[in-house]
Amino acid sequence: MTTLTTMTDCSVEPMTADLDGWKVIAGNPGMKTWIEYTSPDESMITGCWEATPGTYHATYASWEFIHIIEGEAVITPDGGEPKTIKAGDALMLEADFVGTWEIKQKIFKHFAIKLK
Repeated sequence: MTTLTTMTDCSVEPMTADLDGWKVIAGNPGMKTWIEYTSPDESMITGCWEATPGTYHATYASWEFIHIIEGEAVITPDGGEPKTIKAGDALMLEADFVGTWEIKQKIFKHFAIKLK
């Protein structure tokens, strides 16, 4: 059986705490996370994420596909080169990513995270 789940309306109550592995290092950013879908075997989640200007240091434990809907940020892997992302961009961050997210303009993204 095939099931279709839409996730563009952020219809669930958002989590407002900073995500595990994310630490504020500059400014006063805030985030909201809407988990719109969890696969039956709990190996995948999808949803929406919003963050306000400021900088986080992030440590990823899982693979994440990202599609930026609104805003702009500079993502810099520790020891790596910065990459500016903005509305319309899509990217993949691997489970071992460690680096900063400098949110320049409020970010709104869709995401898919592989947990297992």
